[in-house]
Amino acid sequence: MNYLADIADWSVVALAFLLFVVQSLAYESGGWLGRRHAARNESPPEGVGVVVGGLLGLLAFILALTLSYANNRFAERRAGTLNEANAISTAWLRAEAIGHPRGEEIARLLEEYIKVRMEFVEAGRDKDEIDRLNQTTNALQSKIGGHLAVIVREQPNTVSTSLMASLNDAFDAATTERFAYSFRLPPQIFWLLIGMSLLAAAALGYQIGVRRQQLRVLVAALFIMWTIVTIDILDLASSRVGAFRTNADVYRWTLQSFKGGIQIPPLK
Repeated sequence: MNYLADIADWSVVALAFLLFVVQSLAYESGGWLGRRHAARNESPPEGVGVVVGGLLGLLAFILALTLSYANNRFAERRAGTLNEANAISTAWLRAEAIGHPRGEEIARLLEEYIKVRMEFVEAGRDKDEIDRLNQTTNALQSKIGGHLAVIVREQPNTVSTSLMASLNDAFDAATTERFAYSFRLPPQIFWLLIGMSLLAAAALGYQIGVRRQQLRVLVAALFIMWTIVTIDILDLASSRVGAFRTNADVYRWTLQSFKGGIQIPPLK
């Protein structure tokens, strides 16, 4: 599966072409067997249409199941970015408003922190780069936690407690997002999808071949649709491959709201 991910990272079109070619080969193999069987027998075997229909129905079910699964993973990553950006924004606001020098330092570190989180979301499949971003995230969390500990010890009140709660929410959101990005489509489901596609293509080719029919244009159109759906499933399920990538603009919007700090208007 990693090899296919590398191909998709290089070119999604190349992966789609590869899947189409493999399905076409499976179809031609089934058609060859069907024509060979038809040459030895005058009438096609009974029940072929029922079996092929069952395989196509099962393939449609698997496609729908995996598409729903992949879409849920994509939705989790999108929701995770929004929740994390909102949590960081709340923590920054409380750090600025707490009226403590270390609160201002926490706010400054949070501005660095959200930039690192934005880079994490936009990073590719480079494992070394992802590890570096995770280490930087952990280091910033440790620094922020140290400043927070001093504030809580010096000012053990509800204000410092609310700051601690908001920072904890921001750090938990980062862990949730990291988990969502590390979760991939299980190999068992992936190979089940590919295997069912090839088996259904071969069975369809056998049915058409045993009846001595030529439907290559229609079959090619069917394979194109199968390939598009399969690519979309792999794209949605993969966090750092393909066109369906999680947008990091919500981090940029949050960072823009930090500019200028808190403006306290004068009383009229």
